[in-house]
Amino acid sequence: MNKQFLKDAFFWGFMVWLIGYGLGIVFFTIVPHDLIGWFVMPIGIIVSLWVLIKQIKSRDIKHYLGIAIVWTLIAVICDYFFLVRAFTTTSVYYKPDVYLYYALTFLLPILVGFRKSRTIE
Repeated sequence: MNKQFLKDAFFWGFMVWLIGYGLGIVFFTIVPHDLIGWFVMPIGIIVSLWVLIKQIKSRDIKHYLGIAIVWTLIAVICDYFFLVRAFTTTSVYYKPDVYLYYALTFLLPILVGFRKSRTIE
């Protein structure tokens, strides 16, 4: 693991998760609780794509596969400890929006990495 991968995977993965977490707190006060994930997701997708396209410079698909794995682990682990365990929401947290969020957290880095690895400058 090199320094750049650690930054791209762990720093940016945690920052993207933290932005979503903060948005969830904001939306908690203004939208129905069952819809919070659906309001956070479009913003989270935009933030994730911005990070993947503008902040991560690698063109190696393996780099993006590693990012996908780490970002997904960060999302699952942080959600569990900072949402499910902290608010004892096990039965109400894991719904289709959360599973879609985990799938996109894994797929977006791979899709961007695939596109970047095929682009010639």
